[in-house]
Amino acid sequence: MAKKEKLMVIPLGGLGEIGKNMTAICYGDDIIVLDAGLAFPDDDMFGIDLVIPDMSYLIENKDKVRAVVITHGHEDHIGGLAYLLNEVNVPVYATKLVCGLVEGKLKENHIGNYTLNEVRHGDEVQIGCMKVGFIHTNHSIPDASALYFKTPVGTIVHTGDFKIDLTPVDGLLMDMHKFAELGRRGVLLLMSDSTNALRPGYTESERTVGEAFRKEFKDAEGRIILATFASNISRIQQAINTAVLYKRKVLVLGRSMVNNVAISQELGYLDVPEGVLIEADELNRYTADQVLILTTGSQGEPMAGLSRMASNNHRSVSIMPGDTVIISATPIPGNETGVGRTIDNLMRLGARVVFGSNKRIHVSGHGSQEELKIMLGLIKPKYFLPVHGEYRMLKKHGELAVEMGVEKDHVLLGDNGQIFEFTSRSGQKGGRVNAGRVFVDGLGVGDVGNIVIRDRQQLAMEGMVIVVMTLAKGSSHALAGPDIVSRGFVYVRDSEELMNEAHDKVAAVLERCEDENIREWSVIKSQVRDTLSRYLFEKTRRRPMILPIIMEV
Repeated sequence: MAKKEKLMVIPLGGLGEIGKNMTAICYGDDIIVLDAGLAFPDDDMFGIDLVIPDMSYLIENKDKVRAVVITHGHEDHIGGLAYLLNEVNVPVYATKLVCGLVEGKLKENHIGNYTLNEVRHGDEVQIGCMKVGFIHTNHSIPDASALYFKTPVGTIVHTGDFKIDLTPVDGLLMDMHKFAELGRRGVLLLMSDSTNALRPGYTESERTVGEAFRKEFKDAEGRIILATFASNISRIQQAINTAVLYKRKVLVLGRSMVNNVAISQELGYLDVPEGVLIEADELNRYTADQVLILTTGSQGEPMAGLSRMASNNHRSVSIMPGDTVIISATPIPGNETGVGRTIDNLMRLGARVVFGSNKRIHVSGHGSQEELKIMLGLIKPKYFLPVHGEYRMLKKHGELAVEMGVEKDHVLLGDNGQIFEFTSRSGQKGGRVNAGRVFVDGLGVGDVGNIVIRDRQQLAMEGMVIVVMTLAKGSSHALAGPDIVSRGFVYVRDSEELMNEAHDKVAAVLERCEDENIREWSVIKSQVRDTLSRYLFEKTRRRPMILPIIMEV
């Protein structure tokens, strides 16, 4: 009798972190990829544009990859898809809005050959040896899905990002009945969103934001500038509804905001009455109390619309006293400084800035503890794998699962690259695959690694010293120099004594090399670097990057 295969679940992103969500579901010769997201760089990742998961496992096994299935249209779930499809050309299955957003991204990244398969909630798709079903959920973007996988060893349920919203903006309730039905039939493994696992109670309905908008719009006497995530279509809909109520025209700014609004309108997910949207060159036709400006930049991103306005660097809009700026988002961890700087600058320019959760202008799109418990109660999984969160969130979600009746040793915690193996009767950790971060810098994908990032950090913190020497051909005899150039280390005119002594130290090294008849450039450079590094650290307690350059005559 042939040995039965094990089902393998391999998170490649989204465990122990927020963002770049990606999971491989593997059985036999079939691999289905669930989501392909990105993350935005930390402050110390100088020059990096995006961070995507390490996809080497999928590329090495591209002959087994059957499809990509997507839960919803946020960047941390679709932003890495173009990079995956560039290497592994497989069909993509997603709901209508997700397909629209994905198509725009693939065209933007010049991916010419792709297959998008539009599915509806309630559909089941046969992919390899597995059936994949799509369940309607509530999130901060329409058309969000949970997915279930009917595999040869049992059913897996992945919630995607979700909350239980009883008054969603689009009026479509989460399909609780389907979750309950799957739970009754038996679920081997539940993977559930852990983003708000540390937050007690329930997450407020998205509709409460509309009520807060109406209050702020009523009180505003001048222009209103509202910043939110470009993908938060439900939030944008409420902002437009409120603008219509108070007879304001709407100007949409920011490339991603403009694209998402256009796609959502075209596909019927955003209802904008005719004549409400205006272009930037029409702005002066209306008085201040007749205008709403929707823009990107709620996270303090330096190049986004709101940040440019705050620094008086936006080509279409300048902040004026009397403007009301509403920041309808909470800072992602790590972005607090940038957001705070933007708020300060807006206030300096005379704007009234509305921000903070106490104003109720933002609610989370993720379920809090009671909603996570409801999901666990409906599904009643045999095994539980918390996903989408930093480790403390995963840990707390695991504790909630135990409270809800999951056996303690059936709660599986891990990190990216961990293989979780399942049979119909067992679940455990297996081996590991390569997983980590791949940096996107301009057109380069993965060509900037940790060593380059470390060099950039050193340059940013300590600066650079360049030593230029001209040596006689075939010897270490100095014909000219050494000349020492400082960039980001010290200002030469204010540090003449330090630079003169540094010059003497390097000259002494060259004399010693000449006396010892050392001719190898690598040895000469190494000795110059070591001697100068020691001297500069002794004098300044700083370690600049030292770059010796030798020319030969």
